Amino acid sequence: MTFKKDSSAGYLANHMARLFAVGLHRRIKPLGLATGQFPALLALWSKEGQTQKELVQALDIEQATLANTLARMERDGLIHRRASAEDGRVQQIFLTDKTKALQTEAVAAARSQNKAALAGFTEEETSQFLDFMRRAIASMQKEEAG
Repeated sequence: MTFKKDSSAGYLANHMARLFAVGLHRRIKPLGLATGQFPALLALWSKEGQTQKELVQALDIEQATLANTLARMERDGLIHRRASAEDGRVQQIFLTDKTKALQTEAVAAARSQNKAALAGFTEEETSQFLDFMRRAIASMQKEEAG
């Protein structure tokens, strides 16, 4: 039995994710941002002061991956960490003023990438496509947990 990449959901999802990342990178690089930072930025723009543990859970990524990403973001002046007022052993993560000022432009760049990717879809098709993606993700998360 031969493997046909055009009939493989995994291959197509991976290829699509790579193309999304390339397009997003092109759009946010002028802002001094990288695609790997984008999920953490979205989470922090939504709610500052989260801990690394909270971000790991919210973003569903490995702790080591997030630790490296946050270290680079701190080095680049995008975030800073402060000890929690409730528990000094816990570090909360906050955005710098520079990063807060980038939110509107960065989110617009992501929306532009999504719009370009889905340009050939009707509103109904886009809605169905996103629903199918969410269902596939849920199925894989259920299998992983189970």
